[in-house]
Amino acid sequence: MRKPTLEEVAIEAGVSKMTASRALRGVADVSSETRDRVIEAATRMNYVGNRLALSLSTQRTNLVAVVVPSMSNIVFPEVLAGISAGLDGSGMQAVFGISDYDIAKEREIIRDMLSWQPCAIIVTGLDQPEETVDLLRHANIPVIQLMDLDGTPIDFNVGLSHGAAGEDMAEALIASGRRRFGYVGSALTRDLRAAKRKAGFERVLHAHGLGFAEQRIDDAFSSIALGKQLTTAMLAAVPDLDCIYYSNDDMASGGLFSCMELGIAVPEKILIAGFNGLDLVGSLPAPIATSRSPRRAIGEAAAQLVRHAVVTNGDAMRKTIVFKPTIVGIDGYGAADGAS
Repeated sequence: MRKPTLEEVAIEAGVSKMTASRALRGVADVSSETRDRVIEAATRMNYVGNRLALSLSTQRTNLVAVVVPSMSNIVFPEVLAGISAGLDGSGMQAVFGISDYDIAKEREIIRDMLSWQPCAIIVTGLDQPEETVDLLRHANIPVIQLMDLDGTPIDFNVGLSHGAAGEDMAEALIASGRRRFGYVGSALTRDLRAAKRKAGFERVLHAHGLGFAEQRIDDAFSSIALGKQLTTAMLAAVPDLDCIYYSNDDMASGGLFSCMELGIAVPEKILIAGFNGLDLVGSLPAPIATSRSPRRAIGEAAAQLVRHAVVTNGDAMRKTIVFKPTIVGIDGYGAADGAS
C-alpha cells in the first residue's frame, strides 16, 4: 500500500498542486467550492499531509506545546480539555508533556518541544528558573503561562492569584467563627502554587492576631491517604483544633476520613477546607469547604490567546486574563466564577 501524494490529490480534484496545498491548509483566498472539492478528494484517497515539510518552509508547525506538572487528579486533565476545545477548528493541535513538578525535567521538556517548531507554547505557573525563562523568551513564539498570576509573566498570562485565594479562604473561615487553625500540606517546595495559598492564608491569620496552632507538611505528592495520615498525627498532638486548611481537596478528603475514624464531627467540631473544587467533594460523606477553580475555562482562555497571537503573527497586545475561584461549603459564600 502506497501513501497518496499531494499531486495525486490535486489531479483528482482538478486543481493545481499549490491550490490543493492552500485548500488543505485553510488559506482564506481559496473558494469554498474548491476547498470542499479538494478535501473530499483527500478524504476519499486517505491522504495525510506532511506537516514536517511545511515546517521546513515556514519555520513553524501547527503544534501548540503544553507543559503541565501532573495528571494524577482531574485538575490538569480539565485544563487540557479546555485547551483542546479552545483550539478546535483552528487547525492547531495541542501536544503535552508532564514535568512531575520537577523544574529540571520541565526545562528539558520545553527544550525538546521547542525543537519541533511549535507555533506557541503553554506552560504552567510563573516560577520557572532563569535558564528556563531565557529559553522561553528566545523561542520567538507566543508564550502563555497559566494557572497563576502571582509573578511576572514572560508574555501572556491567564489564571488566578493563589495568594489571594488563600487570603479569601482565611477571611471566610474566620468570619464563620473559627479560631484554632491547623495546616496540612504536601510537596510545597515543588507545588509553589500551594505554597502561595498557604502564605496568603497565614497573612490573614496574622492580621487577625492568629496563626496555625499546628502544621503537618510532607514532601510526598498529595493523596487522600497522605492527608488522612498527616491529619491523624496532627490531631493526636493538638486535639482542640476547630479548622484545618489543606493544600488541596485530595488532602482535605483524607482529613475528613481521619476525623470520621476518630469520631470527630465535621464540620460541627472541625471545619475542613481544601482547594480546587473537585467533583469528589460533592460525594463525600460530610461537607467540606473548598475554593472551586475554573480549570476548563482557564484552558479555553489560554487557547483563545494562542489563536489570537498566532493569527496576528505574535503582534497581539500582551494580555492577562484574571479568574477568581469560588468559595463553597461555608455559609454566606459562593459567588459565581468570573474572569476579567
